[in-house]
Amino acid sequence: MTLQNSSKINQLLKQWPPGTVAASAWLEKQGVSRQLANSYIKTQWLVTIEHSAYIKAGDSVGWQGGLYSIQHQLKLDIHLGGKTALELQGLGHYIPLGKRQRVVLFGPPGTKLPKWFTQHNWEIELRYVTANLFTKENESEFRNFDLGSFSIKISSPERAILETLYFIPTKQTWDEALYIMEGLATLRPKVLQALLESCQSVKVKRIFLFLATYCNHAWLKELDLNKIELGRGKRVIAKHGFLDKKFKITVPKTFTSLDEGMP
Repeated sequence: MTLQNSSKINQLLKQWPPGTVAASAWLEKQGVSRQLANSYIKTQWLVTIEHSAYIKAGDSVGWQGGLYSIQHQLKLDIHLGGKTALELQGLGHYIPLGKRQRVVLFGPPGTKLPKWFTQHNWEIELRYVTANLFTKENESEFRNFDLGSFSIKISSPERAILETLYFIPTKQTWDEALYIMEGLATLRPKVLQALLESCQSVKVKRIFLFLATYCNHAWLKELDLNKIELGRGKRVIAKHGFLDKKFKITVPKTFTSLDEGMP
């Protein structure tokens, strides 16, 4: 290895956070061509995990380090959301022993995850959703989650619970959604108000308000429901359930109707 290449790898390693992936597109911007990257592999500075993705030799890298690369190096508008974001913030359900962690990522329509991320075995169950669930975004809806040597962009609890309810009834159970909602006593009303006003899913908004009312959260009183578009007509969400007349959705029979008094 030439002195110049040795200096370049040392400089690269200084600005490359431990525990993260380096995408080839980012390496090229740092002046490291594929040919040079291959020479670093031969000299045992780098290891390739998939085509176009590298890690430092001897480094331990999880899906979080891959997501860091997607967000900070490739600048893709993809964030960690839903139940996974709630779990990281101590607000989700436990992961049953022996089951793989489900990692839920959200991105705008037309935005694809890099192949190296989807093809690599992170030992997780990956769920990637591209949907215009909200018409606009602001910083208060997200958080930078610190992982020590780096951070990743995740949904705030207010946004994450709405993203979680998006999967009802096919990929998210009502029972677990209620369990999660019960623990969300400290949500910020102003952030919720903005999210509910910009949320484009009538189903999500009705389920959220039903569960929030069912749990009798104090912050619910601070929401202005007149500014939240809830659509018209009845929505069948829970098959063989009963119709809640307040929010006009069918819910499982295990719930008490809001019209009959709360538990």
